[in-house]
Amino acid sequence: MTIETFKMLADRQRSTPITELESLFDSLPAVSESFMIGDWLGGVFNTGHAGESQLTQLNWVGKRFSDRLNVNPIVSLDDTGQRFANPIMGSAQLRMVEYRGVSTATMIYDKHPIMDHFRQIDANTVLGVMDKKGDSMPLYFYLQRL
Repeated sequence: MTIETFKMLADRQRSTPITELESLFDSLPAVSESFMIGDWLGGVFNTGHAGESQLTQLNWVGKRFSDRLNVNPIVSLDDTGQRFANPIMGSAQLRMVEYRGVSTATMIYDKHPIMDHFRQIDANTVLGVMDKKGDSMPLYFYLQRL
């Protein structure tokens, strides 16, 4: 049922209440740091968070986890359609962090008060939630392994 719920929410055109995404996130198992290594294609859920339009403006298409200490949180497309590590938000690293009662792989930005927590949907898909100090609501997104 989880993958079906994820697909329904990801394909939804209308706004998705945060409570539905929280419920899905809380139902999913934690992921390890090693699970996250690699290149990922990303998408966001329509919740009304300001970050959704900002990511669109950056041509954001995902993230790259080279290893535990070297993460490119913003991978964008250039004018020719090629993926590149966009330096606008700097770099990040992976750590295991407890969030919503579960210790899971978390991407921590090196120069910003932002953490992205991940839970596993299936072998190639994770649900992410960006927890930014000062935000009134989190940004929910997903990553699919390339």
